[in-house]
Amino acid sequence: MDKDNNGARIDRRALAGLAAAMMVPAAAVAATAPATPTLNFIFEANVTLGAPQELGATAAARSRFVPITGGTVSGPKMKGTILSGGGDWQEIGNDGVTLIHARYLMKASDGTAIAIDNPGVRVASPDIIARLTAGEDLDPALYYFRTTPSFQVAKGPHDWLRRSVFICQGIRHPQSVALRFFQVS
Repeated sequence: MDKDNNGARIDRRALAGLAAAMMVPAAAVAATAPATPTLNFIFEANVTLGAPQELGATAAARSRFVPITGGTVSGPKMKGTILSGGGDWQEIGNDGVTLIHARYLMKASDGTAIAIDNPGVRVASPDIIARLTAGEDLDPALYYFRTTPSFQVAKGPHDWLRRSVFICQGIRHPQSVALRFFQVS
């Protein structure tokens, strides 16, 4: 045993053991850190739209409702149709930010009904937003259009949709919207 500057005894073997024990938890934490999430494409929905219904303007935004009239669903993990009757409620801000909240129904190819709640944002310069809302077909590289869908479905072959987080990339066309759904691993 050695002594420190104050005369206290130092057990070097115990100190080495303590230092080694302190390093194990750090290594264990690093070994068990979760993997970085990835995105897995699951399906694309091509959603047909009715004429927008203008609801009015406030000082900061213009409100409108866009009816969903149908559509198709295809991809590696889902096939089916989009049912008529849903809609997209939009708050189009003067700053180029459009808040979106779409709710609609999908019928899987096996007949299962699936409700989709799909809030998100579309962001672009006010000029691009004006052209999109006027119905112009623009390059999707000119705007940011992302949503965070969630699904309501009965227990069965599609309840995996309730057990994950999803993001969606949107592409706006004059009479439809293409929505690419990705599951976050």
